[in-house]
Amino acid sequence: MSEPLYIVIAPDSFKESLSSSGVAQAIADGIKKVAPDATLVLMPMADGGEGTVEAIASSTGASRQTLETVNALGEPTSAAWIMLQDNTAVIEMASAAGLEQIAEDQRDVRRASTYGVGQLVCAALDQGARRIVLGLGGSATNDGGAGLLNALGIRLLDKAGQPLAQGPAALYDLASIDLSDLDPRVADTEWLIASDVNNPLCGEHGASAIFGPQKGASPDDVRFLDAALSHFADMTAKATGHDVREQPGAGAAGGLGFAALAYLEATFKPGVEVVAEYAGLDEHVQQADLVITGEGRLDAQTLRGKTIAGIAALTQKHQVPLIALAGSLHEDYTQVYEGGITAAFSLPCGPMSLKDTMQQTRQLLIQRSRDIVAVFLAGRRGR
Repeated sequence: MSEPLYIVIAPDSFKESLSSSGVAQAIADGIKKVAPDATLVLMPMADGGEGTVEAIASSTGASRQTLETVNALGEPTSAAWIMLQDNTAVIEMASAAGLEQIAEDQRDVRRASTYGVGQLVCAALDQGARRIVLGLGGSATNDGGAGLLNALGIRLLDKAGQPLAQGPAALYDLASIDLSDLDPRVADTEWLIASDVNNPLCGEHGASAIFGPQKGASPDDVRFLDAALSHFADMTAKATGHDVREQPGAGAAGGLGFAALAYLEATFKPGVEVVAEYAGLDEHVQQADLVITGEGRLDAQTLRGKTIAGIAALTQKHQVPLIALAGSLHEDYTQVYEGGITAAFSLPCGPMSLKDTMQQTRQLLIQRSRDIVAVFLAGRRGR
């Protein structure tokens, strides 16, 4: 008789449906229906965006802390972060300045700010953080991180020496940058930005052009915002003595990556690698008979820095089969097989609207994971 299965369940969230931990639990519930004796290791994943704090908290046992701050439009909100035992704070910028926090008809990228994220950072420093992991993704902002810098004491001034208003539109009027009041703790802190985005700050592949439209930016807005960020980058280069606008990750989270690289001297790392290290994913994959992952949509872009890309790299390394579940499969999804995914399956078993799929995500995950592991068991018995 064969040994019980050892299955690693490492999904990302299904946006607007289930968190990564909810997805992992649903998959586990499905597996238990056909393999009750299997060893199941639930490892919720994220790539630096929404769910990063939850995923690392789940792996480390760290308790969530909350701060009353402001969202991207300056409205009151409650944001969560965690402090690990080694005085590392993990902050998810989307919890304070996320796009999903703002109703679609209320989004205004020209005035959206990362000031609330800066308040989270200050709270972590106040509690003794000596290393800060800043997860970038899911932002409503395009201010180059100017709001965060304001919260840390950097003054962005116009020609009259007055502080600029929050938001990227004001950056057009930036005449000088005063670093004299920068929080001195910044220099004594190690900074790591975790993101699935390696875009530069400006240009056709920059923050405004690539991510601005999904935040409500019109074509005219994109041109305006790109010019504003370019001016901010010019002024930053004069103030700091180095120009980081082309560095990978500078365009992440509407340019928040740029601020972290330029003013905090942060190190950039793919978010999935950061989460995987805290989870000890590599060690568990080595022992696994099967790994199951998932995300809301699977397409040719999935293996370009997303969560599943990092998982696929590990399963390839250890020659473990990887099954991916998705709310929907794009017509080009088969390209993911070249990146190490063994097979991919969509959740609907027949015609189903997106709304219905999202409402039934948990039950569909249970059904599909049950089916997949039943087939996997049949294959093992047939050897």
